[in-house]
Amino acid sequence: MTFRAIADEAGVSIATVSRVVNGSTRVSEGTQRAVREAAQRLGSGFARTRGGAPPVLVYCPYALTDYFGTIVTSVVETLALHGRRALVLAGESAQDDTSALLALPEQHGIAGAVLVLPPGSTHDLEALHARRYPLVVVDPRAELPETVASVSAAHAAGARRVTRHLLGLGHRRIGFIGGPGDWLASRNRLVGHTAALGETGLLPDPALMAGITEPTTHEGHTAARLLLSRTPRPTALVAFNDKTAAGAIRAAREAGLTVPGDLSVTGFDDSELGQSITPALTTVRQPLEEMGRMAVSLLVRLVAGHAVDTLHVELATPLVVRDSTAPPPACRV
Repeated sequence: MTFRAIADEAGVSIATVSRVVNGSTRVSEGTQRAVREAAQRLGSGFARTRGGAPPVLVYCPYALTDYFGTIVTSVVETLALHGRRALVLAGESAQDDTSALLALPEQHGIAGAVLVLPPGSTHDLEALHARRYPLVVVDPRAELPETVASVSAAHAAGARRVTRHLLGLGHRRIGFIGGPGDWLASRNRLVGHTAALGETGLLPDPALMAGITEPTTHEGHTAARLLLSRTPRPTALVAFNDKTAAGAIRAAREAGLTVPGDLSVTGFDDSELGQSITPALTTVRQPLEEMGRMAVSLLVRLVAGHAVDTLHVELATPLVVRDSTAPPPACRV
């Protein structure tokens, strides 16, 4: 039984479930009762996470839905398997309390930290590492020093696969909706996309590039409208993630285009959204749960003082082909 299932049953967030499990006083009695009753209905007992070894801080400055919720849930559940409690600091409260990270070494009751896409520069992380504080970064925002442990998906390889897929279908005018400019994932996916184009002898066309500031459906819609206004228009769009791809599909329909008849669209993540929209989305799967499990595995070894030779771990990102991609009209027999 997962924390996500309990949260859904009780109608609360995953972070709230974690606080109840950890005996936090920041949750009202009514909410605590609702969470415990939901756990009982689902046949879950989480007393195993109480007491014992010092807890681990799980820090995520984003709302725990979809992408981030899956990672944090996996981290919390894997910590429980290791007999560790998780103290979850997420969403706006995490954004407002970034100073808590630098104060971690003084908080002797916390064994270490798993940081999910932490904001700011890498200097804070380097400072924590210099003080030999056990931490692992999941999906780092920026390039990290070799000595700071991290787990991420193979962004460049995944982007290369999906662009190769479109090229193999016969597409040559491919629009690219890039992610936030200050994210390492955005830069790596652009590298993968460009590499795939180069293999076919194509150069990136600035007119086919559009950026976003947040990976949302709204921004994907806006970026796709811009790209589809080009003449000649692209026959395919590579979107930063499944949400931006969903926005791109809406923009295509508003322009009177069918997907994939007139326009192929791809995403990245393999989220529930990408599986449920029509047409089902061709995308790149990010192993979000395994990223959480691997982060805990590394952290447990660091907390125990064991040597960790491979500090930067990249997990494979396979291509998932569904219904949103097809050959361009000119290539059909």
